[in-house]
Amino acid sequence: MILEISEERAVELIEKISTFIAQKRMAAPAIMTIESLRPLARIGSQLMHFLAPFAEIIFNPKEYQEFAALLENEEYIRLLIKRIDEIDVEMYHEERKDRNLKRKRRNNKIKQFFKISKKDNKL
Repeated sequence: MILEISEERAVELIEKISTFIAQKRMAAPAIMTIESLRPLARIGSQLMHFLAPFAEIIFNPKEYQEFAALLENEEYIRLLIKRIDEIDVEMYHEERKDRNLKRKRRNNKIKQFFKISKKDNKL
């Protein structure tokens, strides 16, 4: 059973998890969940160690144990949250920029429509 994880391996694992979460477009819910459950991270880690025999049937045993060890360190949790946010911004920056531009155009069209309607009603 892995009880400690090297810093290099922790960074690799954080990168892998962050990329997976960002690709699934679950960055915001993941960050909220991790932030809200941060005080319970050590308990969650111990629960993961307890459930390891069953979970290792589904997951890669080594990575599962490493992730459980990763949750015990507050610094790694902060790094995970930061990296999820960074990757999400990198991946979807252009898409969000285009969406905001479309939203502004749509709002301007609506505003113009109602301005024209008000002028017609006054006449």
